[in-house]
Amino acid sequence: MLRLKQLLVAGTLLLAFACQKPVDYSQAITDGQYLSEAQNRITEVIIHDIFSPPVAARIYSYSSLAAYEVAAATDPAYSSLLGQLNGSEPVNFTVPENVYPPLASLAAYYKMGTALIFSEDMVTAQRDKVFEELKEKGIPEDVFEASIAFGEQVADAVKAYSSKDNYHQSRSFPKYTVTGQPGTWEPTPPAYMEGIEPHWNKIRTFVIDSAAQFKVSPPPPYSTDPNSDFYKEAKAVYEAVINADKEELDIAMFWDCNPYKMNVKGHVMFAEKKITPGGHWMSIAAIASKAANADWKKTAEAFAMTGISLHDAFVACWDEKYRSKLVRPETYINQNIDEEWVPVLQTPPFPEHTSGHSVASTAAAFTLTQIYGDNFHFVDSSEVNYGLPIREYNSFLEASSEAAISRFYGGIHYMPAIDEGVWQGRQVGELIWSRISPETKNLAENK
Repeated sequence: MLRLKQLLVAGTLLLAFACQKPVDYSQAITDGQYLSEAQNRITEVIIHDIFSPPVAARIYSYSSLAAYEVAAATDPAYSSLLGQLNGSEPVNFTVPENVYPPLASLAAYYKMGTALIFSEDMVTAQRDKVFEELKEKGIPEDVFEASIAFGEQVADAVKAYSSKDNYHQSRSFPKYTVTGQPGTWEPTPPAYMEGIEPHWNKIRTFVIDSAAQFKVSPPPPYSTDPNSDFYKEAKAVYEAVINADKEELDIAMFWDCNPYKMNVKGHVMFAEKKITPGGHWMSIAAIASKAANADWKKTAEAFAMTGISLHDAFVACWDEKYRSKLVRPETYINQNIDEEWVPVLQTPPFPEHTSGHSVASTAAAFTLTQIYGDNFHFVDSSEVNYGLPIREYNSFLEASSEAAISRFYGGIHYMPAIDEGVWQGRQVGELIWSRISPETKNLAENK
């Protein structure tokens, strides 16, 4: 009798399960929110591990490229960038039938991002939490496992591509040696840090032909003569800081983005955690994607193209920085105009010309304009987590122009570095969009 009851119960359970409808998990991931959260965690780790602005841009670019390549492999509306980017070969991925593409894209981002940072546990902890949350949305186990495996396969291909960009070799290159020649860069207060990434021009670019493809006009000839152009440029920075109004100071602080800022209290010096310039623009890419109601594929495109633009912009900028090796305004003004003068912003530890903010911001803004259009109003909340208020812009180029001039208001760049930096960034951005396309040709031509 007991045996019969057990069989009846088992049969009832089997019938109940058989009658259950499969869970529809197609809406588990629709927009770019999960990718944005993954990027936010990478940003937190970049700050924690104190990666330099050029290295941070490299991290963002390859992580986002991995996520994007899943979109390209699973949707014919998107074209793979592998095979278009310098030094890359086309990869024909075989996509299993039971792959859930947005989950695979997320897995690719997490794996690639984790491979490029130090504090891996900070990323994997969030990844595991997100994956558990997605399982609860009804993604079947076989689909889940197949999606993770495919995403990591794509990430492995991108990782193999990244391993040949000369980054690891550059870790053993010699440090920058201060020459002491008049007009050349020297470490600045308060930490007097050595020049960072003096060999970044040897990193492989994604699209531009070489680090030196877009050489800018050199700064005015160095001179301490009060009648010289150089002295006048320095005097303009000096007076800009002295006469700065509240709006100019707010702009300077909003775009500071200096991961090396050191605070000194008595005999104690401690770092202040700040987002990098690239991190700020990747945040803007996320904000714009959300404002545009972009799906996860369009978000992945925005992240990848913005990351690539930032990366090549920093390579071009750093090539010029360590070619001209120009003295910073703080050093020149203290030596020749006013030894008590201090800039609004803390001077970053690398040469002056050109302005990294100007180059990178212009390139990123140009890219985002291609993706989401001009006259795109957005609320920039990128710095809220770092104690600063929001700012609003009516276009990406309006924001990049403000980022560029912020360095003059902050007292850390002469105007030629800003003007030439904007030009350089525009050239980088335009070339990228003339050379590569994230859309398949037939669809792009029918836009």
